[in-house]
Amino acid sequence: MTGLASVTKLTGETVGQEFLIFTLGDEEYGVDILKVQEIRGYDQVTRIANTPSFIKGVTNLRGVIVPIVDLRIKFAKQDVEYDDNTVVIVLNLGQRVVGIVVDGVSDVLSLTTDQIRPAPEFAVTLSTEYLTGLGSLGERMLILVDIEKLLSSEEMALVDSVLKV
Repeated sequence: MTGLASVTKLTGETVGQEFLIFTLGDEEYGVDILKVQEIRGYDQVTRIANTPSFIKGVTNLRGVIVPIVDLRIKFAKQDVEYDDNTVVIVLNLGQRVVGIVVDGVSDVLSLTTDQIRPAPEFAVTLSTEYLTGLGSLGERMLILVDIEKLLSSEEMALVDSVLKV
C-alpha cells in the first residue's frame, strides 16, 4: 500500500485536496491550489481587438505575455467594478499561463473527498462541465472549478492565435 491509500488507512481520514478560495460577488469558488502561480493586485492591461468581452487583454509578467480573463464577466456577474480588493490569480496550466480577475481571495482550504459532492445536473442550456463539484465546509458552500476545462475553450484558442501573430 502506497501514497494516498496508506495515508487514509493510517489516519482514518479521507484524503482530499487543497483549494484557493476566491469570491465573485456573494459566491465563493475554489481552484486547485497546485495550479496557482501567484496572486497579484489588478493592474491595467493591454486590450486585444476582436476578443470576447471577458478577455480583458494581456499583461507582461516578467517577460511572459499573460492573457487576463475576468471571471466576473465570463460568469455574467452584474456590476463588475475594479477596486483595491480586485485581484488577479495567475495560473500555470501546463503549456499556458493565464490570469483570472476575481473580486478577492479569502483563504486556502483543504477539503476531504467526503466534503466534495458532484456538480448538479442542470438543463441542457446550462453547462456544468467546468465544475469539479461543490465543497461543503460547515455552513459554507464552495463552487469548485476545473479551471483547465473552463479556460480551454474556443475563446482561449482565439487569444492564443492572436498572441502568436
